[in-house]
Amino acid sequence: MPDSSSPLSPELLAQLRCPESRQPLALADEATLARLREAAGDAELEGALIREDGTRAYPIRDGFPILLIAEAIDLAPAS
Repeated sequence: MPDSSSPLSPELLAQLRCPESRQPLALADEATLARLREAAGDAELEGALIREDGTRAYPIRDGFPILLIAEAIDLAPAS
């Protein structure tokens, strides 16, 4: 569930899907977000939506989720 600072309402988050696989997306927690910042080389990454299988993330920039396949951050499955 998004925290009070999240620009995404629970209703909107429930509707969002990965544009590639159509899997549900969830907000990245702080630990995952730190890992994403390192993987993407983007210390300013404000948030991200993680695909259900954990292999791709979509950045949140200026309060907007960027749901473009070309903008996705590839991740190794969490171990």
